Amino acid sequence: MHKILITGASKGIGRVIAEEMKSCGEIFVSGRNEEALKTINANGYCVCDLSQNPKVLGEFITENKIDILINNAGEYVYSEIDKMDFESIERIHKTNLISPAYLISKAVPYMKQIAFGRIINIGSISGVMGEASASTYSSSKAGLLGLTKALALELAEYGITINTINPGWVDTELGLNSIEESEFSKEEILDCIPQRRFVKPEEIAKLAKYLMSEDAKGITGQGINLCAGLSVGI
Repeated sequence: MHKILITGASKGIGRVIAEEMKSCGEIFVSGRNEEALKTINANGYCVCDLSQNPKVLGEFITENKIDILINNAGEYVYSEIDKMDFESIERIHKTNLISPAYLISKAVPYMKQIAFGRIINIGSISGVMGEASASTYSSSKAGLLGLTKALALELAEYGITINTINPGWVDTELGLNSIEESEFSKEEILDCIPQRRFVKPEEIAKLAKYLMSEDAKGITGQGINLCAGLSVGI
């Protein structure tokens, strides 16, 4: 039976993914809100702030022999670059890029041992296209794509696949908060999306479920844009 870890599972996309994956194996979740994690009724959980101490979750991964890792935890900051200090820049890259890379490094030894593994990163369309006044977020998510491509080559011979899902605007608390932080209204943003809608977190969860399946074993090293057409143009 697969052992699946979803980071950032206390709310939003991560929580929906955790619920979707319950039929696929043993579910393990991590996040900063212990009370929220408890309500998922997973097989186990780890309270962890990836911007502070990802090593706690690294040990959890090793102990529980995780063979499917979903790096969902992320942080969004809307700010002009000259208004950001070193600590803010460091925090977002540690959460969105450095910690996922570290967690992968802890999961891979067991995956190699069993000649099977699935790594799914939740990126962003901002890492594909760039987003003004969100350069640190964009750069951290772009880094996930580079990591995905390189590791796909490195891990292919061991039966391990790695892919990144790049959502556009998603109908979650984080997505709505991002609108409030930006200079645009929800209506203005919808006008820029070809399908004139936000992506539902359930769509992301179902794509992740497919990518971890045997049917998707030939898909690796890919960045898949799930953005209602946003990456194509307007």
